[in-house]
Amino acid sequence: MAVSRADVRELLSGDGLPTPDPLPRWLAPLPRWLENVGLRMAWLVVAINLAGTAFGFWYYRFQFETTPAIMWPFVPDSPVATLFIALSLALWKLGRNNEYVNALAFFGCWKLGLWTPYVLAVFAGEFLATTAPPMYAFLFVSHLAMVVEAFLVHRYSDFPVGAVFVAALWYGFNDVVDYFVPIVGDPHHTTLPLADAAPVPGLGGTTALQVAAAGAVALTLSATFLALSTRVEKLEARTSGR
Repeated sequence: MAVSRADVRELLSGDGLPTPDPLPRWLAPLPRWLENVGLRMAWLVVAINLAGTAFGFWYYRFQFETTPAIMWPFVPDSPVATLFIALSLALWKLGRNNEYVNALAFFGCWKLGLWTPYVLAVFAGEFLATTAPPMYAFLFVSHLAMVVEAFLVHRYSDFPVGAVFVAALWYGFNDVVDYFVPIVGDPHHTTLPLADAAPVPGLGGTTALQVAAAGAVALTLSATFLALSTRVEKLEARTSGR
């Protein structure tokens, strides 16, 4: 079926979508047209993320086998993040916007969307020794796409402090059990291609676990900063009438 110019204009326009707040570019880095396309195609984005969630649970199947069942919720970090963004967009489309789910979706997509490419890059040699290049590329690019999704959320979320607190608590607790105090069994982070205590070449004795933990904690903190900064900017814009 042919697509007319009018169809394209409608897809790119913001008509009928949440009015964007005048956020600085570092808080809303996507071009406005891309935000509009993402929101207009929300159901397709939901379906893709649900498929990604299913794939992610399959990908973690071997790690589930070696993890006590009580700690399973803390194993599939990326699949849970894609589930959060799917729920966030679906609830918004259904008129049942939920700020807690929105905050969890933003944190998850930002954190896991960047942590996975970070680890894939740091341990590129080790990953490519056991992972086919097409799968490696798919994991890298698909996780970066999660970062793009994270910056759709500000269009329909105000990031209230309570919701940001819940998201920071969830992902902060994930960091604790993944890298510092596993509570039950071994640390529950995604399996790395090196042993946790193995030094990473070229990093002066820094271990694989320390490298992974540093990235995770930094991203949890940065997600908290970005969400609260968005909250402040939105409130200031509405107070000043910008």
